[in-house]
Amino acid sequence: MSRWEPNARGRLEQAALELYIERGYEQTTVAEIARRAGLTERTFFRHFADKREVLFHGARQLQELLVGSVLDAPVGTAPIEAVAAALDSAGASFQEREEGVRRRQTVISANAELQERELIKLAALSAALAGALRERGVAEPAAGLAAEAGTAVFRISFARWIAGPEGGELRLLIRESFEQLRAVTSAG
Repeated sequence: MSRWEPNARGRLEQAALELYIERGYEQTTVAEIARRAGLTERTFFRHFADKREVLFHGARQLQELLVGSVLDAPVGTAPIEAVAAALDSAGASFQEREEGVRRRQTVISANAELQERELIKLAALSAALAGALRERGVAEPAAGLAAEAGTAVFRISFARWIAGPEGGELRLLIRESFEQLRAVTSAG
């Protein structure tokens, strides 16, 4: 193995996904991931804490994107609309990486431990959204309700997107889900 080759993280991610899909998450070792990527285990652990984190390392960037979008919403934007705009931005990000996102979800859906980790990630995103709304001056329980509702909309839209044909529009599904939420919560 060479001492240094470009894009070690990307190569490790690619190798891990390939192995998880071929052999299953549980049956894949860090040594096998590193070998497939043409790297050492030591290099793997420089980039990821464990083999699970290959699938979840982007959570922080997603959280930063969502929180930044909420904080950047124009003054006077309703809390749920600020969350909707943030999720629209996230939808665009997911759409750009559709193939990898779908492959990642295949692995997560096949493993209860990874599904649990995904739920923890969603709870952290909801808490971060609520914090951003509070920073904008939204009081509780409105901040928490808007964040939880937005997270539910995202989770349902994402599941619909994954179940649908490749090339579907996640952002459209998010917008449709928000419209349905507005319809079920409107008076009359």
